[in-house]
Amino acid sequence: MISVIIPAYNSEKTIRGCLQALQSQSIKDIEVIVVDDGSSDDTASIVKSFKNVKFFKRQHKGPASERNFGAKMAKGEILLFTDSDCEPDKNWVSEMVAPFKSDKSVVGVSGTYRTRQKELIARFAQYEIEERHEKMAKAGSIDFIGTFSAGYRKEIFDKFGGFDESFSTSAGEDPELSFRIAEAGYKMVFAPKAFVYHTHPNTLRKYLKQKYRNAFWRVAVYAKRKKTFRKGHSYTPTSALIEAICVAGFLISLFLYLIYPTAGYKAITRGFLLFTFLPSALLTYHIAEKDIAVGMASPFIIILRAFVTAFGITRGFLKRYVV
Repeated sequence: MISVIIPAYNSEKTIRGCLQALQSQSIKDIEVIVVDDGSSDDTASIVKSFKNVKFFKRQHKGPASERNFGAKMAKGEILLFTDSDCEPDKNWVSEMVAPFKSDKSVVGVSGTYRTRQKELIARFAQYEIEERHEKMAKAGSIDFIGTFSAGYRKEIFDKFGGFDESFSTSAGEDPELSFRIAEAGYKMVFAPKAFVYHTHPNTLRKYLKQKYRNAFWRVAVYAKRKKTFRKGHSYTPTSALIEAICVAGFLISLFLYLIYPTAGYKAITRGFLLFTFLPSALLTYHIAEKDIAVGMASPFIIILRAFVTAFGITRGFLKRYVV
């Protein structure tokens, strides 16, 4: 059997679409488990209206805890995870389990995103993810799996103790688990045809807030998984790290220039700002080929992304090692 586990927190606007999509899967022999993370809205009654969906109501502990609980309740040998704001394609389950069937050494599988959104920021977020997933699709194995579309053999999931529940929100517990498994030498792969429709942030404010939160929590992830941090991983491109470093250099040189307004510091400040754009120039080009409006906006979104990422990393570092 295959078990699909969904944590839900105040998901009344999206959970119905998620469950309807799972009921329409090409594979019918699946167990669907929804774990309510202490919702205060109408999530519970919506889930209970679906037949053959196992529902558990729990106190609010965060998605890592609820996914682990769902895994304990699951009967399947393969555990699939998705989020309450995702709508899996009708072949999602079959595409997710295919690598497990064809290769017994595979212990983890990642799917991908699609979106039906039309907003410019949401389109940019989708193109950004597509670039990263195209890179992962070419790799023989991966080390990064997000829970929007994740699959694990239950025996391996149990062996590694599931998700780290010290992550109280959805911003680090999923890559931390996949990093942990990859560091132990197990094989995980990317399934490009296993996709879910997802709702990305549709305003610049929401997008930057998400990037800031992710950067903040990545400090905790890399503190736990130092080996992965040192060698890099299959999801985040080197350009993103270079952007953050350039922003840090820009802010330091700007501070020095304000104190000592010399031509040298002014040139260095301009140089760091320029080099913040360069690492993602190829991304901008590829986006413009697909969508000229988003391509034109990309440099401005990317520079803001770099700044909030740098601030998130700084705050995460200070909280963990200083404050």
